[in-house]
Amino acid sequence: LDPINITVKMKLALFALFAGSAAAFAPAQTGRSSTAMSMEMDRRAAFGQIAAAGAAIAAIPSVANADGAVSAASKNRARGLYGDRIAALEAAVAKGDFAAVAAEKNAFILFNSGAYPSIKDKANKAAAIDGTNKIFAAIRSKDAGALKSAYGDYVKANSINPLPDVDSSTGQGYSSDYDFRVRSKAGAIYVR
Repeated sequence: LDPINITVKMKLALFALFAGSAAAFAPAQTGRSSTAMSMEMDRRAAFGQIAAAGAAIAAIPSVANADGAVSAASKNRARGLYGDRIAALEAAVAKGDFAAVAAEKNAFILFNSGAYPSIKDKANKAAAIDGTNKIFAAIRSKDAGALKSAYGDYVKANSINPLPDVDSSTGQGYSSDYDFRVRSKAGAIYVR
C-alpha cells in the first residue's frame, strides 16, 4: 500500500466528515411557516446529512486498514509466549505424540499472527502458516516422520527458541509486572 495514497484518502474522508457536520448545523435558507414545522425539517435534514457523511466514511475501506499496536515489544511478546509453547513440544514431537501437538494448535496460530503482524511481514507470515499447515497435515495422516520434519523446519525457519531458565540468585528475567516473562520459567527477579 502506498502511504501517500492512504494519506490523501484519509484527508478526503476527514474533509467530507467536517463538511457534512458543518452543513448539518448550518441555518436553513428556506422561509419558515411555523416553529414546529421548521424545527422538524431542520432535525430531519441534519440527521440526513449526518447519515450521508457516515455512509461516505464507511465507503472508504482503506481508512479502516489499521494494524493496531504493532511494535517490536508486541512481536517479542508473541515470540516469547507462543514460541516457548511451540519449543516445549520438542519432546512430544520426538515421541510422536500427535495429541500433544494438536492441543497446542492455538500457539501456532497466535505465533504466526503475533510474530508477523504487519504487511511488511506478509511473506514470512505466509511461510509460517504453510509450515503450520504441514505440521497439522502430518498429524492428520498420523505420520511421525513427517511431523518431525515439518516441526523441525518450522522451528528453524521461524527462529523459535525456548525461554531460558532464570534463577533469581544468578540473574534477572524481567523488570516489571507488565513483562510477558513474569509468570514463566524466565520470570525470576533478584531481590536483596
